[in-house]
Amino acid sequence: MSYSWIGAPAEFNGTDEVTGGDSATENLNQWYQSGDQAYILVSSAMVLLMVPGIAFLYSGLARRKSALSLIWVVMMSFSVIVFQWYFWGYSLALSSTATNGFIGNLDHFGLRNTLGAPSPGSPLIPELLYSFYQMQFCAVTAALVIGSVAERGRVLPAMVFVFFWATLVYCPVACWAWNVNGWAYNYGVLDYAGGGPVEIGSGVSALAYSWVLGRRNEKMMLNFRPHNISLITIGTVFLWFGWLGFNGGSAFGANLRAAMACWNSCLTAMFAAMTWCLCDYRLAKKWSLVGWCSGTISGLVAATPASGVITPWASIALGVVSGAVCNYSTKFKFLVGIDDALDVFAEHGVGGIVGLLFNAFFAADYIIGLDGVNTGITGGFLNRNFRLLYVQVAYIVACCAYMFVVSVIIAKAIDMIPGLHLRASEEAELLGMDDDQHGEFAYDYVEVRRDYLAWTPADNVQKEDGVVPAPSHGIVEHQTLVNNTQPVTPAPGTPTSEKKD
Repeated sequence: MSYSWIGAPAEFNGTDEVTGGDSATENLNQWYQSGDQAYILVSSAMVLLMVPGIAFLYSGLARRKSALSLIWVVMMSFSVIVFQWYFWGYSLALSSTATNGFIGNLDHFGLRNTLGAPSPGSPLIPELLYSFYQMQFCAVTAALVIGSVAERGRVLPAMVFVFFWATLVYCPVACWAWNVNGWAYNYGVLDYAGGGPVEIGSGVSALAYSWVLGRRNEKMMLNFRPHNISLITIGTVFLWFGWLGFNGGSAFGANLRAAMACWNSCLTAMFAAMTWCLCDYRLAKKWSLVGWCSGTISGLVAATPASGVITPWASIALGVVSGAVCNYSTKFKFLVGIDDALDVFAEHGVGGIVGLLFNAFFAADYIIGLDGVNTGITGGFLNRNFRLLYVQVAYIVACCAYMFVVSVIIAKAIDMIPGLHLRASEEAELLGMDDDQHGEFAYDYVEVRRDYLAWTPADNVQKEDGVVPAPSHGIVEHQTLVNNTQPVTPAPGTPTSEKKD
């Protein structure tokens, strides 16, 4: 059953002001609605599914020989973030007792004093649930960033980077935007679900890491295409599903603002997808499924800071603008010479900026107040709040500058530590990250078969029983395996290893 007043379901009066009550003597659920708690728990699970969605998306976008490596780094980054967020990440980002405006303190170290008190994000849910939900946001952002290792980065240094990046980059910016004492929060910035910490954070940090890592081997870039478009589509659908928990759940309750955020997310995503496909068709005269996936993601990115703030008709305009702008932004990496292999900056960094700028113009007070808590907040240009334009711009500039510079410093510092150099060797890059870093393959049997059949020239002469022709090109390990197990008849024109005097 709902209620008619503004704010929390019941006035909090727990016996323990620090933790929110003594669960040994009282029911700590009494100040919250079970429907709101259930909704945020389900939303947390939905956001968690975005991590394997990112893994599948990145894997499909890469070459076959590095497909498994990208799944590994994304999934392992989640392991790192769970520890980091429990250890001190939540406290550094969102502890409400820190008053400096830039980073939290350690009052919630190891989830200390994190129990039944109303969360700093909303009085609709307790802090224990809020901390778990916010952990998924940090995990998704780290997963997006770490795609910058694609096809040439070593995985162990990347995991070290994830831990320190979350501590020194994500947590401070999350504090700016969402902590009740954060400078951006008190400055009046409207960032609904993470245009700064999540989207600008992932895009700009991935660009920084790619710059430090260096470009891929130029010879490998000839005729480059994603190796598995079906996997890209599956990853995109996982992301779309999870994003409804990402944006819908940021209303922190099962309320009308959550429903509006879900509506706006779908509107923006689909209009961005159509726009991206039209932009690609203009050049290729083909209807690209990769283009649809890229447009969908760019629209969801732009909706992240705006879906709970702007009107549905403005979300349609946001979809068209973000689809076109992010599509053209894929050229940016060529202008600056940075090999952002998976276009994380073009889709996430630029999309987040577009969404935050739309808030400045189209934020509406009646949309913000749909959660029954944030009533009385002035919107943007439509509400004659002209100040919000420069507030949003200042926030965007601060996020971009801080996150790029600090990410570069962290990556450079790790790269200088013996044994933690970021870049794999040239031989490893040619061989593929799956073989070099993991010894496992996404398509092990297919790879062996394709290597053997595709590179062995046809021969009209019938071979004797038991004689296996050796491929003239291909993976050395396969050649060695053939040589050591069965007699080999060299293919015509195959150079021998005998030395001539």
